[in-house]
Formats: sequence, C-alpha cells, structure tokens
Amino acid sequence: MNRRGFIIQIGALIGCLAAAPRLLASSQRPSIGKITKSDAEWKKILEPERFHILRKAGTERAFSSPLNKEKRAGAYVCAGCELALFTSEMKFDSGTGWPSFFKTIEHSVETESDFKMIIPRTEYHCARCGGHQGHVFNDGPQPTGQRWCNNGLALRFIPNEKGA
Repeated sequence: MNRRGFIIQIGALIGCLAAAPRLLASSQRPSIGKITKSDAEWKKILEPERFHILRKAGTERAFSSPLNKEKRAGAYVCAGCELALFTSEMKFDSGTGWPSFFKTIEHSVETESDFKMIIPRTEYHCARCGGHQGHVFNDGPQPTGQRWCNNGLALRFIPNEKGA
C-alpha cells in the first residue's frame, strides 16, 4: 500500500468513527410517527391563533396564556398533534410571561437555529408534527440551566386523573 492509499483509508476510518455516535443515537431514538399536513389541512383543525404560532412560527403576547398560572399535576402536549412535550414537574415560573420548563420529555422536540431577531437563537418544535413551540435559552434553573420558553397556545394541558 502506498502513502496516499494509507492516508485515504485513515481518513475514511476517522470519518466512520466520527459518524458512529450520531448513527447509534439516531438508531436508538424511539419512532414517534411523523405527521405531515398541508397548510390547508392544518387550518381546518387549528384555531387561527394556534395556526399562526404552530405553523408560521408566530409568538403570542406575553402574560396572555392561562397556562402561565397552571399549577396542577399533568402533561403539556403539542396543540397540533398531542405529543407530550413536558410534564408539570418540569415547569417553573420564569417571570417572562410565557410557560417555561427546565427540560423536555426526551425525544419530543427538535431544535434549529433561528436568525429572525438578528441574534441567533435556538428554536424548538414538536418532533412529531413540526409545530413551532418557542425558543430555548441558557438562563434557566438547575439542574439543566435551560429555559424552554413556550407559547401557551402551542400547548394543551392534560391534568393527571387525580388532579393532584
């Protein structure tokens, strides 16, 4: 084997090793059954304000959501497809005017960079239907230090049966 062939093989090996964790992680992710609908289909099932937030990445007015004051035990699900995104144990009062959580239910959201405000932010959306939920910031409480700032209209609250 010549030097060039050796370098190519080493490069290929390094590439495979670098990709292995991503491939392993994606193969271990549970399937959530993606939902794809046209805007017309979404408009038939979502109220106009929810459509604007979930499908057009809109934002509701701060302090307008009744979910800000929700204190019961239960789950917060995507208003578009009802995938559970957060539990009541993950919620905290951030004082920002939007329901906030310090973590998500594993594999329930996907993130992407958002440059709409010029300063880059991390937008997150429902992993099943792609509905816009909000943005995540690094100014939350421990143990994660994260603040998953959610539009209340992008969620529905489902109380636990006991309501405790």
